[in-house]
Amino acid sequence: MGKCLIIGCGGVASVAVHKCCQNSEVFTEIMIASRTKSKCDALKDKLQGTTKTKIHTAQVDADKVDELVALIEKFQPDVVLNLALPYQDLTIMDACLITKTHYIDTANYEPLDTAKFEYKWQWAYRDKFREAGICALLGSGFDPGVTGVFSAYAQKHYFDEIHYIDILDCNGGDHGYPFATNFNPEINIREVSANGSYWENGKWIETKPMEIKREYDFDGVGKKDMYLLHHEELESLGKNIKGIKRIRFFMTFGQSYLTHLKCLENVGMTSIEPIEYEGHQIVPLQFLKAVLPDPASLGPRTKGKTNIGCIFQGVKDGKERTYYVYNVCDHQECYKEVGSQAVSYTTGVPAMIGAMLVMNGQWNRPGVWNVEEFDPDPFMEALNRWGLPWKENFHPVLVD
Repeated sequence: MGKCLIIGCGGVASVAVHKCCQNSEVFTEIMIASRTKSKCDALKDKLQGTTKTKIHTAQVDADKVDELVALIEKFQPDVVLNLALPYQDLTIMDACLITKTHYIDTANYEPLDTAKFEYKWQWAYRDKFREAGICALLGSGFDPGVTGVFSAYAQKHYFDEIHYIDILDCNGGDHGYPFATNFNPEINIREVSANGSYWENGKWIETKPMEIKREYDFDGVGKKDMYLLHHEELESLGKNIKGIKRIRFFMTFGQSYLTHLKCLENVGMTSIEPIEYEGHQIVPLQFLKAVLPDPASLGPRTKGKTNIGCIFQGVKDGKERTYYVYNVCDHQECYKEVGSQAVSYTTGVPAMIGAMLVMNGQWNRPGVWNVEEFDPDPFMEALNRWGLPWKENFHPVLVD
């Protein structure tokens, strides 16, 4: 059906590439492009004999618009799937505008100097993308991504108004290291060490990092401590879901992780302020990333399951109701299938689905959109087909 340029070659990109190759009726050709072409070539060599999808590779610096434009003009993709770093969203969007190519990503733009987790920079492109006649689909991962699709699905099928949403992200996996992050350490640590916040009655309420803690009994995992964080989908869901009074986001963390993180914070290793060391400017958090295990290497070591979903409270036909929709994903099963752990899998599969829906026209209209602004049904069907089946519970235990 079409051609997809995938920018990035980390853990999430590897899953998305595997899934595109499984879905060769839609993805007839893909190009994997990264700063390090050898990583792209290794992935191509692994997959080329297993799929009808034709695989190309290229070297590109996603910070440079001219390099991106040249690559897009050469390959002529139908869509660009951005699985690089969030710092590079805007340069890739600029290149898509210049070449009039549809754009999909999994995480909002992040300025290098401050952890922001907000959409304002990308939403500012709305008029430009609409005038160019191309679609930008933002946040087609799991959270953001599937959590937005779950919200749109609940709104479409089960509620007249949704008043409360609690997003629960549980990783019950164990990789055996005293301290490692399951996705990009830079993004993960920035996220966790930032102040928390939630949306209530039309405004943000800010909390200290890890200030609000709850315990929840997760299907497939068991009881886990979870902590309230700020997360970017709260911002878009607050605008796009009818009747919202409060949205919160919780993520589970083990005590060992939190103890290590606190120590690293106390000695300045999580700082994003550059310091001078032996005549060089280095960012402590980027140095820490370099010494921590690569998340892509955790796959063979990680056992256990993830459970990510949304609990909704609202009204249907004048009656109050609750609804919980979630996915349970097994780390070892993911590794057997695509060579990655479940945290990469749960982001990489929805990235492929978003690219597919934009490419086949089901989710394609000019402008810049978040996933919950489209019809959720084809995405929900694709989740069941492509490895992330969901479960429903109409009588969930609520989070106080």
